[in-house]
Amino acid sequence: MSLNDQHGGDRVEALSPPDWHVETRGLEKRYGGAQALVGVDVRIRRGTVHALVGENGAGKSTLGRVIAGATAADGGELLVDGVAVHFRTPREALRARITLIAQELALVPRLTVVENVFLGVEPGATGFLRPAEQRRRFTELNERTGFGLEPNVRVDSLRVADQQKVEIMRALARDARLIIMDEPTAALPAADHQRLFEIIRQLCNDGVTVVYVSHFLKEVLALADDVTVLKDGHVVLASPASEQTPESLVTAMIGHALERETSTTRTKVDSAPVTLSVRGLSRAGAFEDVSFDVHAGEILGLAGLVGSGRSEVVRAIFGADRLDEGTVTLDGRTLRIRGPRDAVRAGFAMLPESRKDQGLLMRRSIRENVSLPHLARISRGPFVDQRQERRAVAEVATKVDLRASSLTAPVQGLSGGNQQKALFAKWLLGRPKVLIADEPTRGVDVGAKEAIHELIAALAADGAAVILVSSEFEEVARLPHRVLVMRAGRIVAEFDGEDVTESRLIRAAFGASEENVVGIANGEVSS
Repeated sequence: MSLNDQHGGDRVEALSPPDWHVETRGLEKRYGGAQALVGVDVRIRRGTVHALVGENGAGKSTLGRVIAGATAADGGELLVDGVAVHFRTPREALRARITLIAQELALVPRLTVVENVFLGVEPGATGFLRPAEQRRRFTELNERTGFGLEPNVRVDSLRVADQQKVEIMRALARDARLIIMDEPTAALPAADHQRLFEIIRQLCNDGVTVVYVSHFLKEVLALADDVTVLKDGHVVLASPASEQTPESLVTAMIGHALERETSTTRTKVDSAPVTLSVRGLSRAGAFEDVSFDVHAGEILGLAGLVGSGRSEVVRAIFGADRLDEGTVTLDGRTLRIRGPRDAVRAGFAMLPESRKDQGLLMRRSIRENVSLPHLARISRGPFVDQRQERRAVAEVATKVDLRASSLTAPVQGLSGGNQQKALFAKWLLGRPKVLIADEPTRGVDVGAKEAIHELIAALAADGAAVILVSSEFEEVARLPHRVLVMRAGRIVAEFDGEDVTESRLIRAAFGASEENVVGIANGEVSS
């Protein structure tokens, strides 16, 4: 087989030394008038972990997609094993044993776990694995990863964290020699981070190259051999990871030193009236006997590990999931919420855990997404008052600092941070009494995270009651006035004022003793 056949693209003369698994030279990519990659030169050593970091919109995911054949470059060269190639599709890249685990999962919801894992793996003339062979290979992968997934369960019934595990197993089933992982731990519980890192190190020991895209800088430096920082489509730093610190990476990606974060000054809000009160909320298999109050102007943190029940509680309050028992009271009036529409009418707003699947219509425009819940207010009879719609959306987009070429542009073309801002704009247009924010900064960069925190704080300062759900203990320790910690479907701890510290939250979430806290915070958790 020639190199041309092996790589699935047009062959160009070998220009790169053999120790580089992948090299890019002057890579260019444009989306309309926006330049996503500008003259990008990157060298990725074989059998190493090479991290790509940068703010949202910096070009790191675009670079990964070009290498994996999911996006075509507009200029420059891509070399694999010293040969310049032009991948037109992911299948061509897969022939070169390159695959991508994207941030937005690409599973087939109605197929089972085992069917998704071996989708596209065609070892025989029939194009299908025999059931016995499929079971044997799946068992081997399951044991190798330690994920413990059930093979015959439909993927659409799994939590996001378990769907991420299916994606990782599918990449391993394809016997890829270069795997691009885009935010692979964003949806994984902390206990699974360490197991994933062990799998990555094992892959590298076997000669596999891993390109690791992540916003978690401590995680990057603990795992990566080399790191490349991108800013506005340019490479601004390329270095061995051992020579960098989180502070130096942030300085490179935002262009100046970031002042060290300090805890938010927490002003007592006990004297403010109770806006939201929930009592005895229960749902079989998810949570039991959950009760709390949220005052006007208060940010209440809801912390816990994946599976603790925190997201399930807020979904039930918003009417997205049913309640078996319990009451929800707003401003002293007990509500009967049969669905999200009832909740919105009562004055609730919710930023869901997955903006793609639950929060935004990705192919529709920014303007349509922001105005959608408020059409009755901006319509005259059966027709939308487009002038009023444009004015209202433009005003709230400015308020949240949403950056886009046009408000008529599709939401799917925005960076993750700007998509989250579009979600905020969608609800701020209606001035909610209660905002529920479930993982509001997942998958966004440092600058966007700060902006989103400011939006939440401003909304609370304006009198709204806010529930902040987050798996980042640092975030929950910093922003809310008060924090509840959930474990196994129950509230197990409450912290207020200066008692809110990251170590206390971690201890409560894991049910850990004092001496375990440092190890847990550093990711030293056995699976």
